[in-house]
Amino acid sequence: MILWFGKKKKQDEARAAGAAMVAPELSADEIAAREAETATKQSEKAEIERVVAEANKEWEERQVREAAEAEAEARRLDDEARRAETARAEALSRADEAEARRLEAEAEAARLAREEREAARAKAAGELKLLEDRREAARLREEREAAARAALEAEANDPGFVARLGSGLARSSSRLGTGLAAFNKRRLDDETLEDLEDLLITSDLGAAVAQRVTRNLSKERFDREITENEIKLALAAEIESVLAPREQIVDFSDGPRPRVVLFVGVNGSGKTTTIGKIASKLKDQGAKALLVAGDTFRAAAIEQLTVWGDRAGIPVMSKPTGADAAGLVYEAIERAKREDLDLVLVDTAGRLQNRAELMAELEKVVRVARKLDPDAPHDVILVLDATVGQNALSQVEAFRHTAGVTGLVMTKLDGTAKGGVLVAIAEAHDLPIHFIGVGEGADDLRPFSAHAFSQALVGAID
Repeated sequence: MILWFGKKKKQDEARAAGAAMVAPELSADEIAAREAETATKQSEKAEIERVVAEANKEWEERQVREAAEAEAEARRLDDEARRAETARAEALSRADEAEARRLEAEAEAARLAREEREAARAKAAGELKLLEDRREAARLREEREAAARAALEAEANDPGFVARLGSGLARSSSRLGTGLAAFNKRRLDDETLEDLEDLLITSDLGAAVAQRVTRNLSKERFDREITENEIKLALAAEIESVLAPREQIVDFSDGPRPRVVLFVGVNGSGKTTTIGKIASKLKDQGAKALLVAGDTFRAAAIEQLTVWGDRAGIPVMSKPTGADAAGLVYEAIERAKREDLDLVLVDTAGRLQNRAELMAELEKVVRVARKLDPDAPHDVILVLDATVGQNALSQVEAFRHTAGVTGLVMTKLDGTAKGGVLVAIAEAHDLPIHFIGVGEGADDLRPFSAHAFSQALVGAID
């Protein structure tokens, strides 16, 4: 049961949706560079596959050869054993006991040798079977990952959602767009690059990303006149290169059962709503889940999660306001094990990263979960509010240290001019970005697409 979003869409519809995207117009040099890069990668991949195939073929041939040799040796030993048995019988008939004992010892040695050969032949056959099984498993895994990637890309780049994303990031792109307009027809000299770097920093992309972008732009276009559109496309490509390594499918069906997923974040970041949206989609895909109202400090959080659970037909565990959240999580995992559930989705209380006592309580929840499963929680997803801008960087640092964050969700991109902070986070932290949200509806939470986000951020979408 693979639980990535959008799996139930038909492949044709997915391809059609992806094909509907309008690709940015590239120059001839850029197209040639991309084609050359693609050809190089394909050549490298082909060479690796050739070397691996030759090594596997050589290994198989050796196994087959050794198996044949073992079988021939076994036949030879059988013949010797028969001859020895005949000789022993003849010796006994002559009452030659010493010769009979010698021949009997030889027969026993031949039997042991035959058994060793049989064992070696069985081992070789087993290794060949293991190799075949591994190849088949690898083939199936590649097919599954390819299908998942196609579904993810089609959904993340769905024209309707991309349009809403572009609209949601309008404030961020407007700030960038207004600033980039001033660079139209300017010569890309040191002064222009410095001004561009300042613009990117004030757009919340962060100093490291701003320096990287301007440095790479200067390598190819320094001292050349550049248009606003050229800068936008180049900037989108650089931003995508930062974000692409963080784009990752999250497969909630992978690993042990029940899979315990902890959602953390500061007050008002949108954790409860995000859990509800994810739970609703997972239920549609056949998952048996349990929602846990671990925010026992805010009564409204329990009610809000209960509403989402009722909508999706998913049970919700809760305790009275002020109860011990760690104890509730412990009981929820016990129940999930007892009822053979797939997932335990835990909503935690919002807490500021500078409140030591609240962060300590979060550490307690993690410790208690590990009493039932040493690997729990299997996912710790940090929900970030895009409207807080650069403060999101300190949130990632604090929660990563306290709770061992494994992935990110960024919400409220529809109401902020600070969406660029996601680029700064991707540059500073090696954490996958699973989903982004641009509204309150369940369909407004989608898998993260580095391409769609970068295009929307710089205003390169029609």
